[in-house]
Amino acid sequence: MARFGTTADHNRIRHWIEARGGHPARIKDARDSETVRVDFSSEPLEEISWDEFFQGFDGSRLAFLHRTKAQDEAARLGRIVRRRRHH
Repeated sequence: MARFGTTADHNRIRHWIEARGGHPARIKDARDSETVRVDFSSEPLEEISWDEFFQGFDGSRLAFLHRTKAQDEAARLGRIVRRRRHH
């Protein structure tokens, strides 16, 4: 059974993405931080540094939803989501 977790921890996010062959990216020619992405393919995305990725990630109060346990540990089920507000 698959399990999912959400994190904003930069080290965990970077490790998860790199272990699956991904890299930080954004939509080509985009200027705002809302456009940070994770790229696993040859889509028309512009590769960026991890520092730039996490600047946009934190600036937009994003989190990373990802599979934590699966039969296939290389599963690429990960998604950038909005962080929940704590009351």
